[in-house]
Amino acid sequence: MKRKKVICIGEALIDRIRNKSNQGFTDFLGGAPANVACALRKLKIDSIFIGSLGCDDYGKKFIKQFSELGVNLDFLQLDNDSSTRVVNVDRDQFGDRFFSGFEESSHSCFADEVLSKKLIEKEILNLKKTFLETKYLVTGTILLSSPISAETIFFLFEQAKKFEVKVVIDLNWREVFWDHSCFSSKISKDQRINLIKKFLNHAHILKLSKEEATLFFKQENPSLISQKLLKQPDVIITDGKNPVSWFINGLQGITETPASQKIVDTTGAGDAFLAGLISKLISSGYPSNKLDIEDFVEFAGVCGLLTCLGEGAIEQQPYYEKVNKFLGSFIK
Repeated sequence: MKRKKVICIGEALIDRIRNKSNQGFTDFLGGAPANVACALRKLKIDSIFIGSLGCDDYGKKFIKQFSELGVNLDFLQLDNDSSTRVVNVDRDQFGDRFFSGFEESSHSCFADEVLSKKLIEKEILNLKKTFLETKYLVTGTILLSSPISAETIFFLFEQAKKFEVKVVIDLNWREVFWDHSCFSSKISKDQRINLIKKFLNHAHILKLSKEEATLFFKQENPSLISQKLLKQPDVIITDGKNPVSWFINGLQGITETPASQKIVDTTGAGDAFLAGLISKLISSGYPSNKLDIEDFVEFAGVCGLLTCLGEGAIEQQPYYEKVNKFLGSFIK
């Protein structure tokens, strides 16, 4: 059986993005793993989302969106005692976004912090069947800010290892999640960084930003970063509109990213990039030469760029046909 599915694990949340007029906010569905799961479906790859949502209107909106795109929700958890997280997102004049905190909740914690291992274990037979058809497991590091969800991700890593599923980690350092967590707010920054660095040893593929490379590894060379990790993973370093540096299948290079003067909102661009890269790894196989790798990274870069041409992450993610149309008109 050829494995073609991708499991995405982690947070689904609301990005409450400040309007251009600064006179209020607009809500968009988001959260890195949820974004990747949706972007993959638009790129004709089967995806499964494993996460926890509140039993609220936002949770219902996510279920509707996932269902419309055909994201598998067999392992989605709905929690009565927590709410779907709402993140306040501000933007600078260039469209780059930054998190300014969370909307207050009447509950003590958010739904994404209580992803339950026990509930997943109740579906173990279905989970094993799913892993048999899965090529990649994708997650970030935000789940580590809660011991409940952290226990769950490590359990799923064990299953991935048993079924020889490759682990893809997007570092996605978001300190505000740790600062406001009812579980981890008292853990120092150094402790958080060390915890995450240990977690990265599970990765077969690691995506991170240039800033994250500097913070966590004190350098921006993807090959040297790979050597510091247990599985010596492929490492992809993004830097906004600047070139992507990568170390894939023992080869190292830098690939230019397509540019546009029409950038509106960069929310979710990195998630669309990652989905684009994974879609190529599944549809075209593991690249064995620099030319193929550059094509894969360029395809991923277009996915990221097209997501920036409007507001919100999932809404703006391109379908497969749109990416290819852009590539066909893009003169190198």
